[in-house]
Amino acid sequence: MDRPNRLREDAIRIWQAGVEAVQADRLIRRNVRIEGDSLVFGEFDPLPIPLASIGRIAVVGAGKAGAGMVAGIESIFGPPWADRFQLSGWVNVPDDCVRPTQRIRLHPARPPGVNEPTTQGVLGTERILSILRSLTPSDLCICLISGGGSALLPYPAPGISLEDKLLVTRLLSGAGANIAELNTVRKALSLVKGGGLLRACRAGWLISLIISDVLGDPLHLIASGPTVPDSVEPNEALSILEKYPELLSALPPRVPAWLRGEGRTTAPFSDPGPQQAHHFVIGNNAVAVDAAGLEAERLGYRYACVSSRSLEGPAEEIGVGLAEQAFAMRGPRGRDAVDCLISGGEPTVRLAPPEIRGKGGRNQQLALAAVSALWQDGARGIALLSGGTDGEDGPTDAAGAIVDADVIARAKEWKLDPTAYLERNDAYGFFERTGGLIKTGPTHTNVCDVRVVLVQRG
Repeated sequence: MDRPNRLREDAIRIWQAGVEAVQADRLIRRNVRIEGDSLVFGEFDPLPIPLASIGRIAVVGAGKAGAGMVAGIESIFGPPWADRFQLSGWVNVPDDCVRPTQRIRLHPARPPGVNEPTTQGVLGTERILSILRSLTPSDLCICLISGGGSALLPYPAPGISLEDKLLVTRLLSGAGANIAELNTVRKALSLVKGGGLLRACRAGWLISLIISDVLGDPLHLIASGPTVPDSVEPNEALSILEKYPELLSALPPRVPAWLRGEGRTTAPFSDPGPQQAHHFVIGNNAVAVDAAGLEAERLGYRYACVSSRSLEGPAEEIGVGLAEQAFAMRGPRGRDAVDCLISGGEPTVRLAPPEIRGKGGRNQQLALAAVSALWQDGARGIALLSGGTDGEDGPTDAAGAIVDADVIARAKEWKLDPTAYLERNDAYGFFERTGGLIKTGPTHTNVCDVRVVLVQRG
C-alpha cells in the first residue's frame, strides 16, 4: 500500500478508536452496576442506592446516544431484576437509531439528519412527562441524556408554537450562533428544558446519566439541561436574539414577548421534584480524543492531542489552522516533533443564503477550508480528517470528510474550485466527487467532533 493510502487508513482508524471509546452501552456499563445489596452509579465517585429501598425503576431520556444507552441499561438489569423493579421507560431518538429493545421503548422523534423538533418529538415528550408524573417517592428514575436531546425533547411554552421554535432555531443557526446561544434560547422557549423534567419527576431518586456534546460539560447546556435547575436570567435569551437584529425582526412578536416575561404564569411543573437528584457525566470529547491518541501511539505515531474546553470559532479558521500545523509538522523536525495531531471541539458555520446554499456540515466545511490551504502544495504526505462522533454532519449522511493528496489530485483533475464550494456551503458536493466523505451511519454516541492530522514519517 502506498504512503498516501496508508495515511488515510491510519487517520480513519485513529478517529474510529475515539468514537469506539465513547460507545454509549460501554459507558453505561462502566457507570451502572449491581454490587451486593446496592445499585451503584458512577465510576470514580460512586453513589450506592440500597436495592431494598427501590420500588419501580423508570428510564426516560432523549439524545442520539439513546439506543446505545438503553442497550447498556437493559444488559445490566437481566430478567429477574427487570421483573422485580418493573423496569420500563421511554427514550426519544432519531428515526434511524430505533432498534429492538426489551422493556424500554425507543421512540422515533425526528428524521435522520434533521436536527429540529417535530410533532413526533412533542408526542414522545408528553409520554415521558406522563411517566415522570406517575412515579412515587419509593421509585427510581434514570434519565439518559446525550447530544441532540434539545431537538428530540420539544415541549414549547404556552403560546409558543413548534413552528416558532423551528424558526428561531433555523435563524440562529443560519446567523452562526454557537451551541451555548442556541440552547439558552431553546431553553427559554420550552417547559421541559432548564429543569422541566426535574420539576415533573415524582420519584424519590432521579439519576441523570449524561454523554456530553458540549465542550466543558456544562450541565445546564447539554440537551438544554432538562434535569438541571434553570440558570438562565430572564433577559439572557432575549439578549442573544438582540445580537442579531435581522433575526429579531423576522420573529413573530409573541416570541420576544414571552422572553420579556409578558403573560407568564407559574410553570405547570412547579413541585419540588425528587428528594435526591444526581448527575453523572459518563462520556465527553476528552475521552474520545484520549482514546484516539492511544490508537495513534499503537500505530507507531508520536502524537499530541487537545480537547477544547470552550466554544470554538468558525470552521473555516479551524481548517486553515490545522492545515498550517500540518505544514509545520511535515517540515524539519527535532527530537520532540510529532507526526500526529488529534484535536476535539465544535466550530461554527455561517450559512450562505438559501438560494445558493449547497449541502454539508461543519466538519466537511472545516475539511474543505483545509483543502484550500493545501491546494498548491497538493497535501504531499498529509492526511487531515474531521468527523462528528455521532456519524452525522449537518443535514447529510456523512460524519465528515478527509483530505489527502488523492482528494486534491481528483479535484484538480475535475477542475473543481474549492473556494467556490466553500462560499456556498457545498462541501458535501465537493467531497462526494473527490472521494473524501466519511460515512459511518449512526454511531449511537455523540461527543462533538474529533480531528486527526497525520504527516508522512521518516
